[in-house]
Amino acid sequence: MGEIFTPGLFFLGPVALAAVTAAVAAVLGAAVWLQLVVFAAGSFASLAFLRPIARAHLRLPPALRTGAAALEGARATVLQRVDANAGLVRIGGEEWSARPYAEGEVFEAGEQVEVAKIEGATALVYR
Repeated sequence: MGEIFTPGLFFLGPVALAAVTAAVAAVLGAAVWLQLVVFAAGSFASLAFLRPIARAHLRLPPALRTGAAALEGARATVLQRVDANAGLVRIGGEEWSARPYAEGEVFEAGEQVEVAKIEGATALVYR
């Protein structure tokens, strides 16, 4: 819960992991000073190894997007007329219901369009 209040830092998880290692040292009967050393070493080690991994996952390039987000920017072929009321396009072998991204646009069957956004199960497309 505390990570919510420290956005992008990924700080409390590694410190909690170090606290667990210090608790294990306490259970094994280590002196208080040794528990503190284990906690400090565990904190530095876990921050040094885990934080860069977490930061790398936060900065995934757009090419690695998955799900509906990966379809944004994809080319599509109009299968049935796309207007403000309805339409059907093929995106990468799948058929999607579609509407124009900008009001008033109409696309006829066979036209090539680009996906601007996915809203639910509907692709919003433009030329």
